[in-house]
Amino acid sequence: MVYEPKRLISASRKSFVTIKLPKPKPGGGASVSTALQRRKTTREISDKKLPLQVLSNLLWAAYGVNREKGPFEIPGRTAASASNSQEIDLYVLTEKGVYIYDPFHHLLLPALKADLRPIAISAGQVSLARHAPVHFVYVADIDRLVNTAGYQEPGLHDPEYQKAYYYVDTGMIAANVYLFAASHGLAAWFHNCNRAALAVKLDLSPDKRVLFGQTVGYPKKG
Repeated sequence: MVYEPKRLISASRKSFVTIKLPKPKPGGGASVSTALQRRKTTREISDKKLPLQVLSNLLWAAYGVNREKGPFEIPGRTAASASNSQEIDLYVLTEKGVYIYDPFHHLLLPALKADLRPIAISAGQVSLARHAPVHFVYVADIDRLVNTAGYQEPGLHDPEYQKAYYYVDTGMIAANVYLFAASHGLAAWFHNCNRAALAVKLDLSPDKRVLFGQTVGYPKKG
């Protein structure tokens, strides 16, 4: 499964292209127990860039493929999902533009050449980490949830159950991000975002829901 962005900026394709991430290198950093002790929300995040290898490792830890065959013969991910529907899309907002993480080929697919980081955080808090290098935006694909290749349980077709599923699934990914950050000396902050504005800017179809944002970078000194 490959996520194909609906919008590509053809005039800027030379400078805004698919990013082939380096192979993730699991390991290193603090132990799980230490990461749990260090886990916290840090809202003041510097504008220091994340090395591409660190970003690669972070994305894999958040929501990458960790085994070729998981439940229902579907590739397994580092975060669980309802009926292994894998309905959450991970948008990566940077200074250069917006990308969608393709976990199956470990790529960043270009979606929109625009800096949307200011609306990835609620207006009242944007000053704290506006220029942080990486902002994640979690988007639920309801069609993928309803038409999962996994077990077809009735709740997948009920809007209220769907909310419970995609909120929990997002939280599992966000928790992975927090633990990776704590293990590697990074700052992380899970927060609300300007959902309506992001949905318009990203040209999302009606069956997609912007849920939350999460900012990651190096903590500001002092």
